Amino acid sequence: MTARARRLRGKMTDAEARLWRALRRDQLNGHHFRRQHPVGPFTLDFYCPSLRLAIELDGGQHAAQQKQADERRTRFLLEKNIAVVRYWNNDVFGNFQGVLADLVTVIEKRSRDVTPSPPLPLSGGGSTADSREQQRSAL
Repeated sequence: MTARARRLRGKMTDAEARLWRALRRDQLNGHHFRRQHPVGPFTLDFYCPSLRLAIELDGGQHAAQQKQADERRTRFLLEKNIAVVRYWNNDVFGNFQGVLADLVTVIEKRSRDVTPSPPLPLSGGGSTADSREQQRSAL
């Protein structure tokens, strides 16, 4: 899958290249995106690991032939708690600012919805001031 993703990165569509220029280097609300990122049997056009958000760009072939495959892919990703947002290639070209505005809205909502990982315990078995206070009040 990694080799396939590398090949796809070198053959991005014009729509993917245009959106990538807006996503790379943490330009969209400071979030890091990867392009052509493998997840299970699928390769996502763009993926933000901190938000668990996939962005898929669809061309005309997705209208009929790919509909069932896209639905299967979306179900798989949702089971992995990865949200999927899709845009048509012609929207990237004809309404790029609208696509970016919608993405910002999705990112802000997803930022609120994603539960952050709990903090790791201190090394050496130490405790924080809060945990010491809780221990004292329990006595």
